[in-house]
Amino acid sequence: MNNKIKQTNTAELTRIDVDTVTVDIIENALRNAREEMDAVLFRTAMSPGIREQGDCFPMIANKDGKMVVGQFGSFIHGFLSAFEGELEEGDIILTNDPYMTNAAVSHLPDWIILVPIFKEGRHIAWSAMFGHMSDNGGMVPGSIPIKAETIFQEGIRIPPTKLYKKGVLQSDILELILHNVRTPQWNRFDLNALVAACKTAAKRCQEIAERFGDDMFYSTMEIMLERNHVAMEAIINMLVPEEPRVFEDYLCDDGVGMGPYKIRCKMWRENGKAIFDFEGTDPQAKSSINFYLNEDMFKMFFGSFTINLVDPQILFNDGFYDLVDVRIPQGSLLKPNFPAALSGRTHALGRIFDVMGGLLGQGAPDAMNAAGFSDSPHLFYSGYDDKGEWFQLFQIGFGGIPGRPVGDGPDGHSLWPGFTNVPNEFIEAYFPLRVETYETIPDSGGPGLHRGGNGLSVGYRFLCDGAIAIHDDRWLTYPWGVNGGLPGKRSTKRLIREDGSTEVLPAKCEGIAVKAGDVLYFDTWGGGGWGDPFDRDPNAVADDVARGLVSLEGARRYGVVIENGSVNDTETQRLRATLKEQRGEVSLFDRGGTIEEIKAKAKEETGLDAPVSPSFNVARQ
Repeated sequence: MNNKIKQTNTAELTRIDVDTVTVDIIENALRNAREEMDAVLFRTAMSPGIREQGDCFPMIANKDGKMVVGQFGSFIHGFLSAFEGELEEGDIILTNDPYMTNAAVSHLPDWIILVPIFKEGRHIAWSAMFGHMSDNGGMVPGSIPIKAETIFQEGIRIPPTKLYKKGVLQSDILELILHNVRTPQWNRFDLNALVAACKTAAKRCQEIAERFGDDMFYSTMEIMLERNHVAMEAIINMLVPEEPRVFEDYLCDDGVGMGPYKIRCKMWRENGKAIFDFEGTDPQAKSSINFYLNEDMFKMFFGSFTINLVDPQILFNDGFYDLVDVRIPQGSLLKPNFPAALSGRTHALGRIFDVMGGLLGQGAPDAMNAAGFSDSPHLFYSGYDDKGEWFQLFQIGFGGIPGRPVGDGPDGHSLWPGFTNVPNEFIEAYFPLRVETYETIPDSGGPGLHRGGNGLSVGYRFLCDGAIAIHDDRWLTYPWGVNGGLPGKRSTKRLIREDGSTEVLPAKCEGIAVKAGDVLYFDTWGGGGWGDPFDRDPNAVADDVARGLVSLEGARRYGVVIENGSVNDTETQRLRATLKEQRGEVSLFDRGGTIEEIKAKAKEETGLDAPVSPSFNVARQ
């Protein structure tokens, strides 16, 4: 890797001993630098998706490209594998192309900035950050076309390119790129903000190295990576069995009438390594729901998932990657062949977390979550306002987080912990719409000893004619419950026309014309329940009813009878005994039925036709 870095100071960094106090000081300084990256970005970006919602992921890596602090690893190795030429001090790289970077990013709207950090002519670290741009060109506003069949329909592809050469902006390249997007002003400001955030991290790394010395800075990073390696070694031995374990989950459809699509993974431990084999996952889709999953990115998901489960105080980084082996078949939904479309990868990305939960939880049911990290719902609304000016909204919706061993799942929360909701006042101030309802959906969280989080119902009244697009899932399959918990409610999308007529919209649709006065009810899924709902404290159920999270009828799903705001103990005991007898044996997972049973009832229960089974003509490589 370092042979691509041109240094004027070629003296090798040397590993030295560092006392634990100094390690902690440098570690926290790097944590602060990573937080400062976010602060700089949020204060200087323009688009609401980044500025208000936080759709961005920063990292600081050692000189070899291993993330030491941040949210996503694997940027730099994938990028350098595709980059030809040398990097010098002052160079700043921009790219967005999954196929040219070994899926360092997974769809074109995510633009990455990478900065090699130098001190006195010697390369000492990296900073990097990607943000989701509001537009990347292509077939539709927002650049996530459902019906795209190739990546060429999804907007401009930026190979690893020097945006800055020796500190000088290559303005002709930038103008060429911005000429191909619908929101050039937003993209320009967001890109400048990404650059500023990465340069801030570079400055902080230089200051740390100046204070403690280059060798101590380098050695501390190595120690931080080694700490993570030791922790993950113990976690893998504790959580990953030698006997193979299998789990499957499904994407409901592909937006063009076919589905569900299976994601299958087998996990086991061999010679101290955790093995994840996705053989049996369906072949790539014809539409854009493919998710090009970088193997290192999955390792990052696995590490983040397990470290936070065991000890959230452990600083997560890339130090353990040699302990995990990820096998993804070429030509599958998770590793499609070029030039397959990739923009709608958010559904499979979210479902990977449910799959990991199902795999790991089989060996430790008391420690597992239900399903609910099921998607990252998107809404797009675009057109010309009354002044004739173009507007374009991109907003990420929130759903119900699953019931957990430690308690109820949060209501209306993002899949990504760092995301925040865009204030309704902001949306109304900058876009021609009014948010008429913003509330949790009672009973949408799966009943359980610990209730699944409720989904959100957001009512958007459009004030100008335009077009909308929706990207969501879990409209057909359920967010499953565990340990006796019941599934969460599925997502729905309803468009109420100004004349009072109602249209049930698919979870994946685009180019839907709306008129001023139409109202869209964007309802997301709830999280699955955890544990036997008949073991939940009846008074806790009564509190949920009083707070509007559970209805009176919904309380009966817990076997709880509430009269005049209070629990009727006698009737509750009688109802619970009856329901327990009717229920029979409790399974570890409750999916709400088989795929065949769910599809047979789709029209009756959802108002939408069940998708047809996918047809595949992709030869695996």
